[in-house]
Amino acid sequence: MGETAKENAAVREEAPIHIVLYQPEIAANVGAVGRTCVGVGAKLWLVRPLGFQIDDRKLKRAGLDYWPELDWEAVDDWNALLRRMAETKNVDVSEADFYYFTKKAGRDYDAVEYRRGDVFVFGPESRGLPDSFWEARPERGLRIPIRPQIRSLNLSVSVAVASFEARRQLRF
Repeated sequence: MGETAKENAAVREEAPIHIVLYQPEIAANVGAVGRTCVGVGAKLWLVRPLGFQIDDRKLKRAGLDYWPELDWEAVDDWNALLRRMAETKNVDVSEADFYYFTKKAGRDYDAVEYRRGDVFVFGPESRGLPDSFWEARPERGLRIPIRPQIRSLNLSVSVAVASFEARRQLRF
């Protein structure tokens, strides 16, 4: 293992935040999210089913040559995600704060004090996160305020907005 790989392994063990894409549909968006995750040191979790193949050319093109630097995992479903997070040393699921990003939430993303290990959950591009994810804990639902002239922000833009706010607060 070269020196760069050792440094990357150390960074991966200390992911300050976790980005979960629940059933993402568009490879290019996931590639761009992966690139953002490398930039902020976040771990990316993909929850199947996916609307593309992991080896999709569009995914790699959007992630450019950063994809090998990305710490990521794909899991079969939501319960598998929770089990896998509990198994890793990256997140203690019982203590980690999950934030569910949806335009339906009443709380703005920048009104939260983020902590290391927080988990940001985003839904699929065409329909967003199912209400059941955040309705049980509405205080964990967050929105990125936008003008009414548009339905929503692009998934990769939303992840970047939230990730860089966490980065700013945590100074990582």
